Amino acid sequence: MKCPYCGAPDTQVKDSRPTDDGTSIRRRRVCSDCGGRFTTFERVQLRELTVVKRSGRKVAFDRDKLSRSISTALRKRPVDEERVERLVNGLVRQIESLGESEITSEQIGRIVMKGLKALDDVAYVRFASVYRNFSEAKDFTAVLDELSIEDETKAEEA
Repeated sequence: MKCPYCGAPDTQVKDSRPTDDGTSIRRRRVCSDCGGRFTTFERVQLRELTVVKRSGRKVAFDRDKLSRSISTALRKRPVDEERVERLVNGLVRQIESLGESEITSEQIGRIVMKGLKALDDVAYVRFASVYRNFSEAKDFTAVLDELSIEDETKAEEA
């Protein structure tokens, strides 16, 4: 593993352990050249996924991009980082288990929205505003109306 500080080609693993959810291995590393310490995570990748954008362009699936977009939606929200990591891991497993080598960005968006709705309503609305390309205030009202209708339905079922 290349050192992120000095670029040295070799680093040593000092400690390895599974993460709390058991989906990856956390490795503490140290650079033999500069002495820098850093952490890496090793995850299972079931297959190479390609994302088909709305424009038709195809790009490789990027777990980190998914994680960043979810973190952006959750910015300044009282959601524990561990719950966010579990959500991202679950979404990636769900996407990979679809069995397809290509997935549309719309499919990913729907999956993420479903996960965010269960985690945090505000993050759901934030993500929806980008995913659905809101252009007017009434677009927010429509999503909020959807949420309130679902909340009423859940309350009636309970």
